[in-house]
Amino acid sequence: MSRLAEAWPRIVAHADMDAFYAAVEQLDDPSLRGRPLLVGPPSSRGVVLTASYEARPYGVGSAMPMAHARRLCPHALVVPPRFDRYRQVSAAIMKVFADFSPDVEALSLDEAFLDMTGSEQLFGDPQSMGRRLKAAVREATGGLTASVGLSATKYVAKVASGHRKPDGLTVVPPEIAKDWLAPLPVSRLWGAGAKTEPRLQALGLRTIGDVAAADPKMLAAKLGRLGLHFYTLAQAQDPRPVDGRRASKSIGSEHTLEKDVRDRAEIKLHLRRAADTIGRRLRKKGYVAFGVGVKLKTADFRILTRQQKLAEATDVAERLYQVGVELLDEFGHPGPFRLVGMVAYDLAGAGDLMQAALFDNFARRRRLETAIDQLAERFGGNVVLRADDLAEPRGMTLAANLDFLDDESA
Repeated sequence: MSRLAEAWPRIVAHADMDAFYAAVEQLDDPSLRGRPLLVGPPSSRGVVLTASYEARPYGVGSAMPMAHARRLCPHALVVPPRFDRYRQVSAAIMKVFADFSPDVEALSLDEAFLDMTGSEQLFGDPQSMGRRLKAAVREATGGLTASVGLSATKYVAKVASGHRKPDGLTVVPPEIAKDWLAPLPVSRLWGAGAKTEPRLQALGLRTIGDVAAADPKMLAAKLGRLGLHFYTLAQAQDPRPVDGRRASKSIGSEHTLEKDVRDRAEIKLHLRRAADTIGRRLRKKGYVAFGVGVKLKTADFRILTRQQKLAEATDVAERLYQVGVELLDEFGHPGPFRLVGMVAYDLAGAGDLMQAALFDNFARRRRLETAIDQLAERFGGNVVLRADDLAEPRGMTLAANLDFLDDESA
């Protein structure tokens, strides 16, 4: 066994593209380089999907309401997203990752874990692995940068990749990982969100080192299983393997609306569009869903969700829409709503599951939707329109359409 293998039982890399959507726009249009850029809908009711690094000193960040971002940085350029282009660039990046490791766990279009264990004969030590990975991404994309972190666990590697953004490289050897994490704020713990962080601080825990030194029984009593999860991470322990075979957990589509809606017919129309988008993406990727969820955001930005497990998995838009409409009855909120979304979750490969589906109640519908997919592939997405779309209420327009493939949550 080599000295490196003795010191590093595993070598895990986390690669995260820098301001990916904005960087692609600046790559494709040189006139945008060096200028503050907000990728998202031009409408003030949408949200920022990505802010370029030139815009971030003004306090602008992802998921911020576009109106607020434009007040903070009024001279920023707003560029509508081009998801087809981002997916194209992402495919080139993922191909680079696959050249470095057979075990690549993609988290989204622009980040992934790579298990580099045993590859030191090919790529050198972890520092060399990171340098070569970053160089290969830059070459394959024509100049895009990735920040890379390497350590012996997924958690530490992910924290490390964000340590020196943009264009960073941070290697954290396992023997110093716990001490390296210690001074970082508890917000860097995986799973410590906006609601959990104040709870940790109320317990006097402000750094990861504070959590590592805390009594695990106290953490479990105050925070339940999440407390023990944080304690384990704070010890720089994370036994989860890099799972290159893991399917994404959800595919969704959501729209921020130009005008708030409360009329059920209008909400159903948006659910119909979301179901069509999700069904098409499920079939294209070879997935079926065992669950459907609906998301509504009220005018005062309160997020409401309802979900339902399915007795039989599906990739049929009509079935997704049917369940979505049923879920509307469970909200009990009069609105108005500024966002309508749907998600298909608990995904599995279609494979043998589809054999039984050849004879289910939606078999005919599936054949119709598959035929429409083929027409859209050849002639464009608007070659076939629903009568509902032709009868769209006057003035009803969308501020943003976010179709997503999400690996973290449903």
